[in-house]
Amino acid sequence: MHVRSTLAAGLGALALLVALPASPASAATGDFAYAYAGPGGINLNGTLADPESGVCIDVPETVGNDVPAFAPRNRTDATATVFLEAGCEGDTFFVMNPGRNLGQRLHFRSVVFG
Repeated sequence: MHVRSTLAAGLGALALLVALPASPASAATGDFAYAYAGPGGINLNGTLADPESGVCIDVPETVGNDVPAFAPRNRTDATATVFLEAGCEGDTFFVMNPGRNLGQRLHFRSVVFG
């Protein structure tokens, strides 16, 4: 009898797991702020709000632009790794802990949160 109860409980748990929807993609909570050069070279501010974790994000304002973003401010609860190249590629990158602000001179085109 005990074996039947254990087997029934195991099958019930398996059915429950199969019935649950897949968990949503995790996201860093907070804002990742940065500056970029706008029309006429005017410095503008950009923000990635609650960015998805584990996915490379190209800074939208740098796509198709010769000028990278700069002055990243990691106001999220996750570690951010910024890359000089798009697609989170290349050997030039910097790891930013949550709450870290970097100076005006740090340039980047993409970021991944982890």
